[in-house]
Amino acid sequence: MDDKKTGIKQNLTNYGDLGFSTFLRKSFIKGLGYSDAMLDKPIVGIINTFSNYNSCHGNVPELIQSVRAGVLAKGAIPLEFPTISVHEAFTYPTSMYLRNLMAMDTEEMIRAQPMDSCVLIGGCDKTVPAQLMGALSVDKPIVQLVTGPMLTGSHRGERVGACTDCRRLWAKFRADEIDAAEIAEANNQLVPTVGTCGVMGTASTMAMIVETLGLMPPDSSCAPAVSSERRRIAEKTGEIAVEIANVKRRPSNILSKQSFENALIVLLAIGGSTNGLIHLTAIAGRIGIQLDMDSFDALSKNIPVIVDLKPSGEGYMEDLYKAGGLPRILLELKDKLHLDAYTITGKTLGQTIEETNFSWKQNIVKTANDPIYHEGGMAVLKGNLAPNTAIIKQSAASDSLLTHTGRAVVFDGLEDLANRIDKEDLDVNKEDILVLRYIGPKGAPGMPEAGLIPIPKKLAKQGVKDMVRISDGRMSGTASGTIILHVCPEAADGGPLALVKSGDMISLDVGSRSLHLHVNDDELLNRRKSLDLSKFISNRGYKKLYMEHVLQADKGVDFDFLV
Repeated sequence: MDDKKTGIKQNLTNYGDLGFSTFLRKSFIKGLGYSDAMLDKPIVGIINTFSNYNSCHGNVPELIQSVRAGVLAKGAIPLEFPTISVHEAFTYPTSMYLRNLMAMDTEEMIRAQPMDSCVLIGGCDKTVPAQLMGALSVDKPIVQLVTGPMLTGSHRGERVGACTDCRRLWAKFRADEIDAAEIAEANNQLVPTVGTCGVMGTASTMAMIVETLGLMPPDSSCAPAVSSERRRIAEKTGEIAVEIANVKRRPSNILSKQSFENALIVLLAIGGSTNGLIHLTAIAGRIGIQLDMDSFDALSKNIPVIVDLKPSGEGYMEDLYKAGGLPRILLELKDKLHLDAYTITGKTLGQTIEETNFSWKQNIVKTANDPIYHEGGMAVLKGNLAPNTAIIKQSAASDSLLTHTGRAVVFDGLEDLANRIDKEDLDVNKEDILVLRYIGPKGAPGMPEAGLIPIPKKLAKQGVKDMVRISDGRMSGTASGTIILHVCPEAADGGPLALVKSGDMISLDVGSRSLHLHVNDDELLNRRKSLDLSKFISNRGYKKLYMEHVLQADKGVDFDFLV
């Protein structure tokens, strides 16, 4: 990649004759109708992740037109190009399995094609982290544009939206509290428009922490996908893309360890998705910054949850947008942030906050003195069951279960879970701890969002709403419950989770950040001798690459050769 050249003269195809390479390239791009005068201008690449399989990105064609308008208004050439698009509900075995592939696609297409800056358009959970992971590895001037959250629907007079209400209503259906007709009726209202989930799930979390990192236009994370404001944000993004191309403002000029600490503070304060921690770790790793889980946990004890959104609260993203969006949150957190961190506009975060003015009352963003939850949304656990780390979203857990000892009921993978969880003869009671293993990065593979283990049907019918659940997998940011996730090392990598047997006693104490298996070391050593993990090997294609190189959750689940 030749950084000394600009426009179409950079990244020339190698024919052994650079003059001919330029001549041939100009010939083909003129086939699109460009003049020589136009071809002397900077080029802004626009990543198109539209897909009929991805309703979260249903507004991408309109956003591209608005980005193009902003680019042209600033005197540059907008050239859009596709990369793969990954949707949470339409990707087998899981979108996380393909996140790194999308990151590689993004990186290589930015490297391969002539552009002076790039607009990354993403939205659904894994697309924004994938784009940033790839783009940061190239270190071209980039700016992120998110598709925005969907609006809410209405079910029998109750406001509903994906995907916290999807899970809540499905749990009621499993418990026979609502019938098949009602769940089918609700299904029509849960995703009423295009856009990402309208609660503080992973998509919303990533949008807000990327804006905090300074890689998006200010106040651009919360506007609904179908709003006119989202189109105006897209136009502004196009203008910024030209500005950063002209001054060569790269991510390395903006991002610092302080930038990522700001993002972690916001992640905790918004009650963000546990997935956000994995993605942020992977993004930071691409520029050589290692996020320390002990430091993150220390932050958690001092950063309260101040945003009243599902699943930690009651509101929806459109409510947060009307309340003032991320700028209002940053203003409330001002004393805790590194205000000298730079942003894509060339201003510091502190300068950006100073430009905000909120004169209206609202009830979505609380104060630190009157929070939704007194500590940060997440806590980091350790113990002999999680020698490295495990994560719990404490703000969405049941207070009565944050200190709990119970008998393990173990499921070996998703098939075993599906076959036994609803059987009447399952040996389980409400005090037990459900353990699901082999769903980590290697185990599934792809670390599916199956950590929200369903309450066994016979207990759900008795009115049991929550139990302690442990896995080496992930949980959707839209979900709630006393769920322990990201147990490291995972069972498929030989972690202690692979050694647990049904009937073993496990203790959770979130206050002391402890997760302990009450089995002595000698017994665990004997169990390890019979452990066979040979099935977690693949001999071809992307799966072989994935299984041989994927890192654990505490390292961001990136590939070891890309960090």
